[in-house]
Amino acid sequence: MKMRLKDGKTKVLTLSYDDGVVQDIRLMEIMNKYGLKCTFNINSGAYAPEDKVRESFSGRMKPSEAMALYANSVHEIAVHAYTHPFLEKLDNTEIIYEITEDRKDIESRYGVIARGMAYPYGTYDKRVMDVIEKCGIVYSRTVRSTEKFAFPENWLELHPTCHHNNLRLMELAKRFVESPSKYGNPEMFYLWGHSYEFDNNDNWEVIERFAEYVGGREHIWYATNIEIYDYVKAYEALHTSYDKKTVYNPSVIDVWFESKGKVHCVKAGETLRL
Repeated sequence: MKMRLKDGKTKVLTLSYDDGVVQDIRLMEIMNKYGLKCTFNINSGAYAPEDKVRESFSGRMKPSEAMALYANSVHEIAVHAYTHPFLEKLDNTEIIYEITEDRKDIESRYGVIARGMAYPYGTYDKRVMDVIEKCGIVYSRTVRSTEKFAFPENWLELHPTCHHNNLRLMELAKRFVESPSKYGNPEMFYLWGHSYEFDNNDNWEVIERFAEYVGGREHIWYATNIEIYDYVKAYEALHTSYDKKTVYNPSVIDVWFESKGKVHCVKAGETLRL
């Protein structure tokens, strides 16, 4: 058996953008225009004051602006630590505070369960990983670009494919979109960054061009980080008989797989006999 992705696809694309800045408004417009899905990582302790008067369209969002943008969208809101510290420089109690306070604010404000995360500054160590896992975090994104399309071996070290300023961005996108999956295995393109960088570098055309090229492809699943995590875990939870002719799906997610060259779907809670 080989894992297939939602609807039997072999490719998934996801994005991740940090800090909850006002440029996320323009970024989300681009995502929605081309049907992409993003995970927005928020520092709940760093919202701009509601009475702030903007001299320019920049900086952290106000709570009301964030609610208007993120709430009830198709995108994921995830943890980025309450005040964006270097987590590895904190003691365990301080790390727990940073993660749980961010989770509590996100969950109460947006009505979601926040299980995903991106490391502030991209820095972490094994102790940090152990502590955030105990705080209910199931995956956390790093900033170490791989330029590959692999799924993580450890979801608490979720390495992206590349940052949007990578000079090979469109080359990688073309390879992902147009090349067959290696050995028929599923592939994931993971793009990350900060939306304020598009203003700083005056290069919004980078994400517009990327989104236009990769969007609207029938063979690609567009998903948030947590949707991918949950799907992979549902596939890993499948039970098979000794002869591989019976498959039981104990999860609440429909799962696709390939067996002997044929793609099958085993629905949530279903026992499938091949």
